[in-house]
Amino acid sequence: MTHDDRDRQWMEQALGEARRAAAIGEVPVGAIIVAGDSIIGRGHNRRESDGDPLAHAELLSIAEAARAIGGWRLEGCAIYVTLEPCAMCAGALVNSRVERLVFGAPDPKAGFCGSLGDLVRDRRLNHRLDVTSGVLAAECGELLSGFFAELRQR
Repeated sequence: MTHDDRDRQWMEQALGEARRAAAIGEVPVGAIIVAGDSIIGRGHNRRESDGDPLAHAELLSIAEAARAIGGWRLEGCAIYVTLEPCAMCAGALVNSRVERLVFGAPDPKAGFCGSLGDLVRDRRLNHRLDVTSGVLAAECGELLSGFFAELRQR
């Protein structure tokens, strides 16, 4: 299996999380954290459900992964997320020492991993991530645009 095939396989898992968010009326963003060949953290947006501004898919998956390994340093781990992380989530990825970020759709309005800024690769910080963007971008983007189109029709 090639690196690209593996990235698509993991992104499909993140898309499953995004669909779970959509099913409960949340903005459909999903994330998984992988260590080796195992998923150690999963999350999907829950801001509305939990009434919590911090309940982003990335933060929830980071928290679950940290519990799974018994520590906050997620060295050697990769996160797969359907939408480019915002500044808050990008900062959390840096601070949790995630090694690699793979995201689907870019977010020109709030993305901070290449769009509005690039916090995860800022040389001034003590940790930087390897970034791969655009994995299943069309599928990730369609899920989001379909969700917002349906919201506008209500």
